[in-house]
Amino acid sequence: MNAVTETTAAEPVSGVEIFVPLNKLKKSPRNARKVPHGTSAIEALAASIAHKGLIQNLVVEPEVKDDGTPTDFYFVTAGEGRREAMLLCAKRRTMKKSDPVRCWLDTENDPSEISLDENVTRTPMHPADQFERFRELSETKGWGAQEIGARFGVSAHVVKQRLRLGAVSPKLLQVYREDGLTLDQLMAFAITEDHERQEQVFESLHHNREPWIIRRDLTAANVPGHDRRAIFVGEAAYEEAGGTIIRDLFADEGGGYFEDAGLLDMLAIEKLREVAAEVQAEGWKWAEAHIDYPHAHGMQRVYPEPVALSDEDEKRLEAAWVEYDQLVEGFDSYDEMPEDVAAKVEALDAEIDAISDKRHAYDANVIARGGVFVVLNHDGTVRIERGFIRAEDEALADPQPEGEVIDLKAVEDEQAEGDEEVQDIEDEEVGKPISEALTRDLSAHRTLALRVALGERPDMALIALTHTLTSQLFYSYAEAGCLEVSPTVTPLGSHADGIEDTPLAAKANAAHEAWVERMPRDVADLWTFIVALDNEDRMGLLAHCVSGTFNALRLPWDRKPRSLQAADRLASALTLDMAKDWTPTVDSYLGRVTKAHILEAVTEGVSEEAARRIADMKKQDMAQAAEQLLAGTGWLPTVLRTPEAEAAQPSDAEALEAPTEDGEDFYAVAAE
Repeated sequence: MNAVTETTAAEPVSGVEIFVPLNKLKKSPRNARKVPHGTSAIEALAASIAHKGLIQNLVVEPEVKDDGTPTDFYFVTAGEGRREAMLLCAKRRTMKKSDPVRCWLDTENDPSEISLDENVTRTPMHPADQFERFRELSETKGWGAQEIGARFGVSAHVVKQRLRLGAVSPKLLQVYREDGLTLDQLMAFAITEDHERQEQVFESLHHNREPWIIRRDLTAANVPGHDRRAIFVGEAAYEEAGGTIIRDLFADEGGGYFEDAGLLDMLAIEKLREVAAEVQAEGWKWAEAHIDYPHAHGMQRVYPEPVALSDEDEKRLEAAWVEYDQLVEGFDSYDEMPEDVAAKVEALDAEIDAISDKRHAYDANVIARGGVFVVLNHDGTVRIERGFIRAEDEALADPQPEGEVIDLKAVEDEQAEGDEEVQDIEDEEVGKPISEALTRDLSAHRTLALRVALGERPDMALIALTHTLTSQLFYSYAEAGCLEVSPTVTPLGSHADGIEDTPLAAKANAAHEAWVERMPRDVADLWTFIVALDNEDRMGLLAHCVSGTFNALRLPWDRKPRSLQAADRLASALTLDMAKDWTPTVDSYLGRVTKAHILEAVTEGVSEEAARRIADMKKQDMAQAAEQLLAGTGWLPTVLRTPEAEAAQPSDAEALEAPTEDGEDFYAVAAE
C-alpha cells in the first residue's frame, strides 16, 4: 500500500493514504446518514481521539469545481462523526485545525454506497464484552471510574454501572450472551457482588424472572435504605461501625440495602439511648429507649401544666411573630425564598417554638417520680413521650411525715368528746339532718327538673356532654361528669401490628397532645375551661372525644350488624377514602389471602389480562407481582370501601347543612 505524505494529492489517485489538514475536510453532500450524530456520541469520539489519537482513518474524495479542477478541499465520504469530534477537540485546543488527518482517498467507488456500507455492514460489540473489558481496564491499569470515563467520553456513573455489570458472575454473563437473560435482569443481579449468591438465586428462579423478584430474593435478609432505622442511623454511621451497604447503581437514590440488620438495630438503640440520656437530664427519674413504642406498659400518664410566660418572653414572642410574618409575606415555601431570607425564617421559627414550649411545663414532683419513653417514628425521627408514672411511684407527692408519735389517750378523749357532741345534736331537733330517704326523694325531683331543663337547652347539653367525656378521656375521673355517659376507647394495636406507628396514628396523637397542652391541670377547673371556649373550639373538643370512642372493628365473636351499618353511614357522610392512607402490599393484605383473592384484586384494580399473566405463579410470587400491579391504582378490599350513598336520599352531611321542610333542625330529625 502506498502512502502520500503531502497534505493534498496532486491528482486524484485512488487507493492511497493521504494526510489532509482538518480545516480542509468538509461534510459530504452524499453522506447516507441524514440524522446527525448525537451530542453524547461526538463527546465520546472526541474523548477517544484526545487520548488515543485517530484509530480509524477517514475515507475522502476530492472536491472539484464545475470545470473538474480540484479545490484543495476533500469531502468526507465515511467518518463524518470523527471529523466533528476532531473539530470539537480543536475547539477545546487539544489539537489544531491545521493538524493533518489520516485519510484514505477513494475515487473509484460510489461515495453514497461507501457511506451506507460503513453504517450497515458492521456488528456492534456485545454489551457483556464491553462490561468485561471495562472491568479489565480497572483491574489491570488501576484506572478509576473518572479516568476511564474521560478516555471514553462517558460519565463516571455510567462507568461504575458497567464495572458492576462486568463483575457479575461469569456464568450469568455467559447466559446473558446467549440471550438467557435480559439486560434489566442482569442489572438486577448486579445489586450484589457475591457470585455464589447470584448463582443460587438464578437457579431458584422459575419462569417468572422479573427484575424486582431477583432484587427481592437477593436482598431478602437486608434492610432497605428507606427503612426508618436506616434513615435514623444514617449511612455514614452504619458504615463507620463496619456495616456494608449494598448499592443498587441502577435504581434511584436511596436504592441501597443495609446488609446487617442486627448491627442497624443496635446502632439505632444506642442513638436513641443517647437522646434518652439528654431527656433524663431534665430531671426525670427514668428514661427508656425503644425502637417501637411499648404499648402494654400499663402506666399512669400525667401531662404538663399551663405556665404563664414572662413579660420578656411575651414581648419577644410578639416581635418574632411580626418579623416572621413580614419575611414570609409573598412566599409560598422556603424554596421560593432567597437563601438569607430562608435562613432568617427558619431561625425565627425555631425561636418561636422554643418560647411557645415554655407555656407548658411539668410539675417538679411529677418529673422527680416520672419517666420518659424515647421511640422511633415511622419516618425515622425521634418521638419523645413524657410523663409516665410507674405503679411503685404513684404514692402521694407529699406523704405524711414518718415516725410521728401518736398519743392514744388524747385520741380516746377526742372521740369521747365527739360522741357527746353527736348526742347533743340528736337531742336538738332544729339542727338534726334530714333522712337519707328524703334526700333521695328530693334529689330525684331535682334530677327530673334538670333533665327537662337540659333537654330545652342544647347548648348546655353540649357543654355537659363535652365535660363528661373530657374528664374521663383526659383525667381518668369517671365521677367528675354529671352525665351517665361512659366512653370506651378500644386500643387498635392488638388488632393490627404496627398500626400505632403509621402516619394516621401520628396525626391522631398530635391532635390529642394539642388538646392536652390547653387543658387545665385540675379537673375542677375543666367546666370553666369548656364554657370559656368559643363554639368552634368546643365542637372541636367534642369531636375529638367522640372520635376516640369510634369502633368499627369486625370481630368474629362480636356480632353487631346494626353498629357496623351505622359506621358505614358515617363513612359515607364523611366521604372517607382509605386509598389515601392504605395500600395493598404483601404484608398488609396480599400475602394474607388466597390466590383467588389476589387474582380478584388484580382483576378489579388493573384488568383481567393482568390477572391472567400472574395466574400460574406461586403464591408468594403472585402476591409480590400483585403489589407492583396494584400500586397507585387506589384499589381497596371490600372491608375498607366506603359505601356509596343512595342517589334518592340526601347524604347525612347535606342534611346537617340544610333544615327540613318543616323548619326543624337535623338534631330533631335524627332523634326520630
